[in-house]
Amino acid sequence: MLHEIQQLDTQIFLSLNGAHAPWADTLMYWVTERNTWIPMYALLIIWLVWQYKQQAAGMIGALILTIIIADQTASTLLKPWVERLRPCHVAYLQDKIHLVVEGCGGTYGFASSHAANSFGLAAALWLVCSAAVKRPNKYLLWFFPWAALVSYSRIYVGVHYPLDIIAGAIIGVGAAFIAVKTVSFILLRFAKK
Repeated sequence: MLHEIQQLDTQIFLSLNGAHAPWADTLMYWVTERNTWIPMYALLIIWLVWQYKQQAAGMIGALILTIIIADQTASTLLKPWVERLRPCHVAYLQDKIHLVVEGCGGTYGFASSHAANSFGLAAALWLVCSAAVKRPNKYLLWFFPWAALVSYSRIYVGVHYPLDIIAGAIIGVGAAFIAVKTVSFILLRFAKK
C-alpha cells in the first residue's frame, strides 16, 4: 500500500513538475524564495497594528508561535524521522526532473516547511482576525490561495512531492489552531489578574 502511494505521488509530481514554461520558471523561482515575501510580512504587521491597536501584540505573537510550531514540526521533527528523500535527491528521477532552483535543499522533504509555514500563517491570520471582530476582512482569505501558490512552487521547482505539500499544509493549519488557542489562553489568564 505504501509503495503504491509513493508511486502515485511520484507520478503526480512528475506530471506537475513537467508542466513548465520559461516565464513560469522565473515566476516560481521568486514565489518559492522566502525573502521575496519579507515586504508582505512587514506590511501585514503594520496593518495589524494599525487595524487592531492593542490587540495586535497578541495577534502577532500567535502568528509567530504558529510559524515556530509549524516549521519545527516539519523540519526538526518529521524530516529526520521520516527520512523521505526529496525528489531531486532520488537517483532514478534525476533526468526526469525540471529543477528550477540552484541546489536541492536539505536531503529530506517530508513534510514541506514552506507549505507548513504559509498555510499556518494564512490559518492563524484568519483565526486571530475572526476572534478580534465578528466579520474579519474578507480579503484575508486571499492568504489561502497565496499559501497554495507558495506550496505548489515547491513542486514546480522540483524539491517536493505533492504529499510533502499536503502534510505541510495540515501541519500549518494544526499549528495555527494550537498557537491561537495557546495565546488566547495566556492573554485571558493575564487579563484576569
